Amino acid sequence: MPGVGVKAANQILLAAGDFSAFKTIAHLAAYAGIAPVTRRTGTSIRGEFPSRAGNKRLKNALFHSEWVASCHDSVSKAYYEGKRAEGKRHNAAVMCLARRRLNVVFAIVKAGVFYEAKTPAAA
Repeated sequence: MPGVGVKAANQILLAAGDFSAFKTIAHLAAYAGIAPVTRRTGTSIRGEFPSRAGNKRLKNALFHSEWVASCHDSVSKAYYEGKRAEGKRHNAAVMCLARRRLNVVFAIVKAGVFYEAKTPAAA
């Protein structure tokens, strides 16, 4: 995958293993600390915020690899710039990209296939 180097891939696989411990991608995202959490007390619902919990090494590896991907991969860069255009700050946009690409990594590992970049068809 573009942006995911040898070190980042090792950290992701060491932290998450073969993903058999996670039923869904939501479980993996919560474990990684990139799923938003809702803060509520009684009747007060204060909205969603970034999680401070989770596996710090996995979250760090995802953040740095997606930061690189947002600079060098055209598809990731377009997604990142779209999130920035929505008004998200840099870190939030990178974490949105990390969640999106974690979905792809989860599907790839579960299916047991290799990543293949899809090139856009000529119009």
